[in-house]
Amino acid sequence: MSTPATGYVIAIDNGSQSTKVLIVDGLGVVHASARVGLRPYASPAPGRWEHPDDDLWDSIVAAVRGAMAEFGGDTTEIHGIGLCTIRFCRAVLRADGSLAQPIMSWMDERLPRAYEREVDDAVYVTTSSGYLAHRLTGERRDAAGNVQGVWPIDTARWQWSEDAEDYARTGMAPSMLFELAAPGEVLGTLTESAAEIIGLPAGIPVIATANDKAVEALGAGLRDEGDVLLSLGTYVATMIPGDRPLPPHPDVWTNFASEPGRYLYESGGVRRGMWTVSWFRDLLSDAGAATTEDELNRGAESVPVGAGGLVAALDWLAPAEEPWRRGALVGFDGTQGRFHIYRAILEALAIETEAADSRAGRALGRRRRRLLVTGGGSGSMLMLRILAAVYGVPVRVPLVQDAAGIGAAICAAVGTGMHPTWEAAVTSMVAVGTEVGVDAEAATAYGDVRRRYEQLLPRVRRLFADEEEPVSAR
Repeated sequence: MSTPATGYVIAIDNGSQSTKVLIVDGLGVVHASARVGLRPYASPAPGRWEHPDDDLWDSIVAAVRGAMAEFGGDTTEIHGIGLCTIRFCRAVLRADGSLAQPIMSWMDERLPRAYEREVDDAVYVTTSSGYLAHRLTGERRDAAGNVQGVWPIDTARWQWSEDAEDYARTGMAPSMLFELAAPGEVLGTLTESAAEIIGLPAGIPVIATANDKAVEALGAGLRDEGDVLLSLGTYVATMIPGDRPLPPHPDVWTNFASEPGRYLYESGGVRRGMWTVSWFRDLLSDAGAATTEDELNRGAESVPVGAGGLVAALDWLAPAEEPWRRGALVGFDGTQGRFHIYRAILEALAIETEAADSRAGRALGRRRRRLLVTGGGSGSMLMLRILAAVYGVPVRVPLVQDAAGIGAAICAAVGTGMHPTWEAAVTSMVAVGTEVGVDAEAATAYGDVRRRYEQLLPRVRRLFADEEEPVSAR
């Protein structure tokens, strides 16, 4: 293995709930970090979810400044910035690149539809990464790997489509769109004004990554076809590596990877997955019982497999194709408490995502051999043991929990020449953390719990579907 060049890169990981910044060297060692929470989403109308004011940019400024305050190295040795942001967002900009309206969150009901002009001074339509790259560099250039959803993108070419029908279908004209860059390519260099605001030297290259889930997969070292990555974030789903776009399929779809020419095959997922864990924790605190997730994990350790019969329908945010679905907890008999509810939420996440991953695996003809786990939930040993038992394979967690941060650092390291190849960068910068084996007794017990879910969930969801039917139609 060649020795990486000396110096550092800055990794920006702008997620759904916070922005995290790491300052990393060529061996993947984190020398400084900071995390700044995002403000609560604004919902000006039912189904609309927006980032208030300029919250994404403000959080990046605060997080970079926080990391720099902790950094003791030479700022002239910072070679590049890897920019990773939330996928499926939409930013509408004026001619000068400022926001013409609030950035639409990935949860917004407008996102699965073609773009419709809502403000008179709208000139450009881009992703969250396109907007933030413009704030940093002044260039109208975006990461091709973050263009997911309703965009006129040619997935095989990683470029805008050459078919006029795609522009008509998406409501976007070519003049409204930014130029695209592959992972590892330069989006531009840090302007004097942006450098002064975030506290860095001007001229540092800003490097394209991909979408947040793909960058997370890169930072977790997902490269083997027998490995499955489970991302325990606000959206929870599994991914496996691929080498070409797939035709449409109900159980698996093609996402861009964070390496040029590579793809990820992604299962269906749970919307507001780990958000539901945070919601329950905050609900207890609001009721006067200040509770941390560590306390909930310790308490739930003593709850038997199956959470005392509780079943959680994790529909705190319904999918667009079934908008009637609602979250539910069923099976109370008076013996359960807060730790049973918490364990039921964790078990539901494991059971529902395993079922979706199994469907994707059958569609692809692949069998999983190991589960890589990333995201906030990967710090819970209880969750890792549940996942190993439900998925039936060993579980591995990367040493640095912010896998998207390490993935963004890898893109910056390759883009600035700190590593000559993607393989060399992953080998040098991704380290293994916790590993958990399969408990055979728990795996057997979860077979019964899974059957309970298979019986109850369709009935629970049908109840809410019936509520949506007009009485005259019943």
